[in-house]
Amino acid sequence: MTASTPPTGGILIEGLRKVYGQGDTAVEALKNINMQVAPGEVVGLVGPSGSGKSTLLKCLGAIIEPTAGRMTLGNEVIYDNGWRVKDLRALRRDRIGFVFQAPYLIPFLDVTDNVALLPMLAGVPNAAARARALELLTALDVQHRAKAQPNQLSGGEQQRVSIARALANKPPVILADEPTAPLDSERALGVMRLLNQLARQAQTAVIVVTHDEKIIPTFKRIYHIRDGQTVEEAGEGRALD
Repeated sequence: MTASTPPTGGILIEGLRKVYGQGDTAVEALKNINMQVAPGEVVGLVGPSGSGKSTLLKCLGAIIEPTAGRMTLGNEVIYDNGWRVKDLRALRRDRIGFVFQAPYLIPFLDVTDNVALLPMLAGVPNAAARARALELLTALDVQHRAKAQPNQLSGGEQQRVSIARALANKPPVILADEPTAPLDSERALGVMRLLNQLARQAQTAVIVVTHDEKIIPTFKRIYHIRDGQTVEEAGEGRALD
């Protein structure tokens, strides 16, 4: 891939490598990963178990350090054969939204405070953070559960709250790891509809790692990881509206 700068809010990954171990025991999990995701775009990332999908997501999420390559988020190079960002915790908190297969909501906080917590930790006044949370919960049609505890929610409601939490700090990037795996077809397609709508509205770049055959037809572009490398192909882009 020719080096270039993505539009503000996009993702650009160039020649990314990740090696575990050294010498004779070294394992090259990622060999040559090249991806680009535009603002407002949702792309799929697929591949067999052990192909490196989770490793790539952890690298892009600044959870583990790559071995080599370059990663750019929203016109800022965050990694170039070494981290270029001093505070990785702030990077994860403020600029990357995470959506997981399990919602991981904090059980002793109500729905509003689960969503408002990250902005509060980033220094947003409590009232403003809760107002932002309610705005997102309304957009996701779970505002009526704003004062509920996580254990009072259905599985679909919990996943919507986790998406609201991922969007709370208005990140340019969302990384979703098997977000529809525990859901039935109707709810899975509902989650993808929401991710696409919110990506367009907020101009957020979204990568969805999935094995879920129900949602693969919704992607316009798909990256396959094969032998530690990415292969791009056009998806069906089935309409969700």
